[in-house]
Amino acid sequence: MKKAFVTGGSGFVGSALIRRLVAQNVRVVALVRSEAAAAAVRNAGADACRGDLLDERAITEGMRGCDTVFHVAGHLSQWDPREVFHKANVLGTRTMLAAAKAAGASTFIAAGASAVVMGRPMSMKDISEDLPLQAPSWAPYIETKAEAERLVRQANTSELRTVVIRPPLIWGAGMPMLEEMVAAAKAGHFVLPDAGRQVMSTSHVDNVVEGLVLAAEKGRGGEAYFVTDGEDTTLKDVLTDLFGTRGVPPIKRSAPFGLAWYMAAAMEAVWRTFRLRSKPPITRQTLRMIGQDFTLDISKARHDLGYIPVINWADGISRMRG
Repeated sequence: MKKAFVTGGSGFVGSALIRRLVAQNVRVVALVRSEAAAAAVRNAGADACRGDLLDERAITEGMRGCDTVFHVAGHLSQWDPREVFHKANVLGTRTMLAAAKAAGASTFIAAGASAVVMGRPMSMKDISEDLPLQAPSWAPYIETKAEAERLVRQANTSELRTVVIRPPLIWGAGMPMLEEMVAAAKAGHFVLPDAGRQVMSTSHVDNVVEGLVLAAEKGRGGEAYFVTDGEDTTLKDVLTDLFGTRGVPPIKRSAPFGLAWYMAAAMEAVWRTFRLRSKPPITRQTLRMIGQDFTLDISKARHDLGYIPVINWADGISRMRG
């Protein structure tokens, strides 16, 4: 890898990826939509390419001379119209693949999501990558990330090697979703489903970056890989530690998962009916992603990529406390 093109470079994962690549003496070009984003990627050591995920011409020109593409950008939200998810996650990925082929890149690595195997609510422990992709109508993020992954893996050819990395909850210093969660907790709006007893896998941002880089170096074309911190814990412990880095006490409020699921469905119906601009306090999509056991087997990444987590939970939390 000599020169790489990165999307989402001003974001949480993308900025960490740029810093890692620059440290390895890889030249980096990053797609940006604003001057603020351009300044951020330049500060991380990358050149800026102005355009958006649907601007195939600008992307193709920016990719010229790049051997590797890291597609990190996407749309993750608790509640937005399906078209917003589809535009960013599906159409954006399709544009990126077309540009990579036109520009002559040889490797395409996509940051996917472990949630793509989540369908109806159920406990899922130590699962492997061979489970089928899901497309629940009530979870546009899951549906569109699954479709984006399908596009990437099907695009694998002898000329363009494509690989998908699937992390679970991505965390670490600067994680964007923590601010929203802390605000909800301080306002007393955060309720743990089933007291937070669910067992879950997580992936520190540095471990995600490690997986992305290893995928570019060693990943088998057309494959997807789970990457995690290599240790599992409960939702309650995860949130207690994350909130603790911000001085917020542990969440004590709890509700049965079944009741929470019913309430989330009812809230979604009200928000759709009245076209409310705010976001519901809880959605089935969010509840599905955190409300059931969900742990991942990373044997495939260990075997194919030589993946070993570079940071554990305790050290990552210590860094966040700073």
